[in-house]
Amino acid sequence: MAKVNTERISTNHYAQALLGRSICDRLRKMRLYSQLAVLALSCLPLSAASVKDAKPEDVGLSSERLARIHETIQRHIDAHDIAGAVTLVSRNGRIVNVEAHGLMDLASNKPMERDAIFRIFSMSKPVTGVAILMLMEEGKVRLNDPVSKFIPEFKDMKVAVAQAHPQAAPVAEPRQPGPQFYIIPAAREITIQDLLTHVSGLGSGAASAAIMPSIARKPGETLADYIPRLAATPLDFQPGSRWTYSPGAGFDTLGRIVEIASGQTFDQFLRQRIFNPLGMKDTFFHPSEDLWPRVPTAYHRESGALVQAQNQNRLVSTTYFSGAGGLLSTAEDYARFGEMLLEGGQLNGKRLLSPTTVELMRSVFVPDTTPGRPPGRGFGLSVQVVSDPIVAGHRVSPGSFGWDGAFGTHFWVDPKEKIVGVMMIQTDNPNRQLDRDFENAVMQAIVN
Repeated sequence: MAKVNTERISTNHYAQALLGRSICDRLRKMRLYSQLAVLALSCLPLSAASVKDAKPEDVGLSSERLARIHETIQRHIDAHDIAGAVTLVSRNGRIVNVEAHGLMDLASNKPMERDAIFRIFSMSKPVTGVAILMLMEEGKVRLNDPVSKFIPEFKDMKVAVAQAHPQAAPVAEPRQPGPQFYIIPAAREITIQDLLTHVSGLGSGAASAAIMPSIARKPGETLADYIPRLAATPLDFQPGSRWTYSPGAGFDTLGRIVEIASGQTFDQFLRQRIFNPLGMKDTFFHPSEDLWPRVPTAYHRESGALVQAQNQNRLVSTTYFSGAGGLLSTAEDYARFGEMLLEGGQLNGKRLLSPTTVELMRSVFVPDTTPGRPPGRGFGLSVQVVSDPIVAGHRVSPGSFGWDGAFGTHFWVDPKEKIVGVMMIQTDNPNRQLDRDFENAVMQAIVN
């Protein structure tokens, strides 16, 4: 290693060089050239390389056409669909476009920041899915394991039926308008795969919602405290008979299974096994006080205007780690997660899953012929899979997969075109056409 103490450039010498003192003699030395280069590089922000590490043309994208992303987002800002956004595009493992658009807060007119931290809500679900699949690879869980193997309270689940049945007990008093629900035994136990694919019936409809207030989660409770009580709710249909989204219960239950199978709290598992290896330093269930200024205000569209959303931090907790929707993250952090999936389960030499397991994750477990699934869109293990983009009306390649969040966050991975797209916004009833418009703005920029 070269000794740097004999010819190190002091601050005073550097100042003299700027003033022209002895600069000719010093610049004749090649070693000094090297030192100056190192000094200049050391002054650059460490994030510079990770923000944009390739020109779009280097990976077959058009810079001119990528500019349409901002034009697209701005149209939705002008229409008061959203206050602001951060968008990111990578191809072939190289980030080529990261942009902040609009405002983080309308009242203060604070511009959106590229490192803004967003409540990603249901984009937490694919992270939970990866955690389960990691434990599956280790032999600690199986997809066909009944949930009761880990949480015994789920052993004898009941199913709510919206019809008269004199031998069955009513779930709740009749509510008008709407049917009265009665309970019957479940035809089989619900499994981990059922929860990952939203075919379990757990927390998926009106019948279970009628019971939820009686078992409501209390402040300070953990997954271990609350999840066993979910077994008291009836399933909204026979397991596997249809697809109906479980907004919270299904993936919160998976989070508890991660805890039991791994011996760690859910937040510890995600931090040690996923976030730290991937360099996701700004992804967590609860930001520290100094990070809250980076969290945009969430809004609700109402009568053509944006008003501040109510209870926008309802899933942010230091004790209850919701695998269904509790995470906050940045566009660049989540892009690392998406890139890991695109690269077959590894990123920068850190492997989370095998390529065959990622292939399993993005396989169609629930085809679009299943009741409840829209045309052209199947469902895999925690992610939607676009099986037929023409039928689905999506501007992505067949086999693309991803998911959304309740406040308008959206990501997708396109294995064919080697693209990861991330869009972060904070509007609780966004114009979902924005997702399609963003995808279109990205895909039309592919020129090679």
